[in-house]
Amino acid sequence: MQLAQALLRIREMILRGELRAGDRVAEAPLAERLGTSRTPIRQALPLLAQEGLLAEHITRGYVVRGFTAEDINEALALRGVLEGTAVRRAAERGLSKPTRMGLHACLEEIDAILAKRSIDEDDEAKYAEVNTRFHALMVVDGMGRILAEALARIDCLPFAASQAVAFDRPSLDRVYDLMRYAHRQHHVIVEALERGEAARAEALVREHALTVRESISTGAFELQAVAAPTRLSIVK
Repeated sequence: MQLAQALLRIREMILRGELRAGDRVAEAPLAERLGTSRTPIRQALPLLAQEGLLAEHITRGYVVRGFTAEDINEALALRGVLEGTAVRRAAERGLSKPTRMGLHACLEEIDAILAKRSIDEDDEAKYAEVNTRFHALMVVDGMGRILAEALARIDCLPFAASQAVAFDRPSLDRVYDLMRYAHRQHHVIVEALERGEAARAEALVREHALTVRESISTGAFELQAVAAPTRLSIVK
């Protein structure tokens, strides 16, 4: 198991409530549970702490942080506002050639994943990696120091970071449909950026954040607070 796959699996375990608020997370038992070596687990845990999903234990190791569906929704809404602001500024200024090329490369890579009309574990990790690059590129030409710092803080909130993708493995057909819809939004965001349509680009990015929020099918629960969630995906 590679690092990207370990990150996905542990996020999914937290999202589904298999790892609950306050649970100790140690390398050895988690590696055994996931059927992998300790190395990718050791690498993944501090990264998940940076995403706000884990907290360092007072002695050693990590514990799962508590959060609710409302916490995730607020964080994603705020990310949409900040990314929308950066994208509007990027469209007003005009995309640099490296940014334009990078965005199109991301679109093509995800197009190739979705062209198979099904997804597997390797596709999940690849999608998460390319999606992270896409979100960084779409805002880079509109970033200032304060906006960059604000987005960095958002990355520390549960499931708000662009790389914090999670999938509902028993319902991969549904996940595929969510990925395809989110990626259509990626295409129109790039189109608006290239045309210099600042207001439209900002609105599209905010709508994209709303789509991510709607991809969380909650049912009757409060994440990590009351009962384990069911049929959840976070696709960006």
